[in-house]
Amino acid sequence: MSDLIPTPVLCTRRLILEPLCVADADRYQALFNDWEVVRYLTHLVPWPYPEGEALRHIREDALPAMADGEEWHWTLRLRANPELMIGVICVMDEPDNQRGFWIAPPWQGQGLMSEACAVVTRFWFETLGQPSLRVAKAAVNEASRRLSTREGMRMVDSRPDEFVCGQLVEEIWEMTREEWRLRNR
Repeated sequence: MSDLIPTPVLCTRRLILEPLCVADADRYQALFNDWEVVRYLTHLVPWPYPEGEALRHIREDALPAMADGEEWHWTLRLRANPELMIGVICVMDEPDNQRGFWIAPPWQGQGLMSEACAVVTRFWFETLGQPSLRVAKAAVNEASRRLSTREGMRMVDSRPDEFVCGQLVEEIWEMTREEWRLRNR
């Protein structure tokens, strides 16, 4: 990908997406250390979530990948309360897992992640010029599957994989830039 495109501030009707930074570590740690948030994430996420892991992840994983133009990470903040981080979304240069996200339980089920996905997907296709978007998810994660279906994605592969909660079927969902453009004229 390009190392010339920084992570911009993005906005939706109800959200401000700000680039992830070290100052977000304490809130990230507090929100992410929740079984409902992490259970369907990759087994590479340590559980129980160790103290200081959010700061380590931001400093050693996310920020270097952002600087190298391989990943773009945003915090989700309500326009009505921009100081309050409620989740995270990112896009990344990985073959079968190019977008990931989480949102804390009090803000789930309100369509906020759909808004965040829409603006980040636009960035992926229009700014980064990517030909397709692939996302990996646990097949049992019904909320994430519904979101992908609403976006016009289709499941293209499934296989066993390890998640924080154990072994499950992982599904790969995909949408091409042309399919996205047809839906978002």
